[in-house]
Amino acid sequence: MKKHGWLLLLVGTLFGFIVAKTTEPLTREDVKIAQKLFNLHFEDAAIDTMLQYLESNRKAFDTMRTFHLENDISPALHFDPIPLDYPLSPDLGKNQWPINLQAKLPGNLEELAFYSIQDLAGLIKSGKITSVELTKIYLDRIKKHDPKLLAFVTVTEELALQQAQKADKEISEGIYKGPLHGIPYGLKDLASVPGYPTTWGSAPYKDQIIDETATVVRKLEEAGAVLLGKLVSGSLARGDVWFGGKTKNPWDLEQGASGSSAGSGSATAAGLVAFSIGTETLGSIISPSTRTGSTGLRPTFGAVSKHGFMVLSWSMDKVGPICRNATDCAIVYDYIRGQDGLDKSVKNAAFNYQQSPDIKKLKVAYLQDLFQKDTSAISIHHQRTLSEFEALGIRPEKVTLPENFPFSVFDIILRAESGAFFDQLVLSGVVDEMVEQHKGSRANSLRQSRFIPAVEYLQANRHRSKLIEKFHQMIKDYDVVISPTFAGRQMLITNLTGHPALSLPNGFDEKGRPTSITLLGNYFGEDKLIALAEAYQKQYQYHGLVPKGLKE
Repeated sequence: MKKHGWLLLLVGTLFGFIVAKTTEPLTREDVKIAQKLFNLHFEDAAIDTMLQYLESNRKAFDTMRTFHLENDISPALHFDPIPLDYPLSPDLGKNQWPINLQAKLPGNLEELAFYSIQDLAGLIKSGKITSVELTKIYLDRIKKHDPKLLAFVTVTEELALQQAQKADKEISEGIYKGPLHGIPYGLKDLASVPGYPTTWGSAPYKDQIIDETATVVRKLEEAGAVLLGKLVSGSLARGDVWFGGKTKNPWDLEQGASGSSAGSGSATAAGLVAFSIGTETLGSIISPSTRTGSTGLRPTFGAVSKHGFMVLSWSMDKVGPICRNATDCAIVYDYIRGQDGLDKSVKNAAFNYQQSPDIKKLKVAYLQDLFQKDTSAISIHHQRTLSEFEALGIRPEKVTLPENFPFSVFDIILRAESGAFFDQLVLSGVVDEMVEQHKGSRANSLRQSRFIPAVEYLQANRHRSKLIEKFHQMIKDYDVVISPTFAGRQMLITNLTGHPALSLPNGFDEKGRPTSITLLGNYFGEDKLIALAEAYQKQYQYHGLVPKGLKE
């Protein structure tokens, strides 16, 4: 499955045997010391009764480590956040997407790099430009700007030109597949594409080749989209630093694009791709979208298949689009969502997009406590944005986030699950080859995951179930809830509950860098998020602009 997977397996297997052969028997003192990690205390007599069990467990662990697990094997425990009383509307298939056949070519063809999908699709379908010509424009921009941005890990130029030629041939023969046909895009390098490295942004995996096609890639191929390359993920989906350096924000080349879909945010904002695919576990679509002034959609957990993607957390990972506007996000989401028979978490739920709906009929709320407590330098933008929504005819009601939960413990869910996925990396010692080794690094997070008790992981998930229900009760009566993007625990809570979110550019800070507001929705309520975001972006132009870092 991987070119060098056998090496990690072999090293990890040998490590398991070495541990089994050289470890001394456990003693009462060993258990006493270990108790300190978990703030437990057992009397000597109780410890003595445990020693045989603990020895047996340790031997079982060592044996288990000699058995290989493929990347696509998920735990038997299945996470489903959808409440029992929440009705899912049946999926009626893809929406009918209008394209702009009246779109015109600009005098400077490089300006096409910042056109919407609907405009580009109109130009391609009407024959005003070919997919090959458009693809070459993006490839030239990648060669020109990416040395500064470091958004691409791998440029798939040969594949892109082949796919573009195929698209042109099909369209010339009257076979038109829809608005993504012939449109060039970029893919976060957590997803597998046969014949190309899937590096996960990490030095130990920089030569890894996974010979399978991720479901999202397959669906985009079927839609006729053109893959320009693999975009940077921060090392093992953390931050914007990878083995090739630090991915930059095109609005400020002294600043990172944030993570971990750093390459997707940077490349989209810089006009190196028409759209991109990112992933989020705890902010990795919303954060780089905010940083780069892109519009990012984090779908409902279980809306898009994760098959073929690196796993950071089986119960928290989501795959979604990063684009230049909300409509582009809607189009891409429509083509990548839905079941594939390979990811058990995915449901076939409706996405009923409406063109220019009456947004005054939307029931909207805002997180009053977060707006009131926001003392950041950009809080003025958030207050202005509320006023801008009101000018559109929206009258949001006041709601507050759930409280009285052990929020400090929820992070162990992500860390325990990532620790399991990367167990061989840690046991083999290859984790030491990762670029970042500081206290906040992914390498350190993976090491300490070995010290998370299974009981505490399960207890945290029980509290998570209560949190899901509590948040559901808060949001179920609304179509959209407006929130400052980074205020309070909003992002932690909604990633744990699996609700969808959309990052909407809403201004610029004192240094001229983008800011955003976040729209939250009910499960599979992406259509409502898109409706409000489209109305906002039609009236206010904070999105789709040319970053100042590219003008220098």
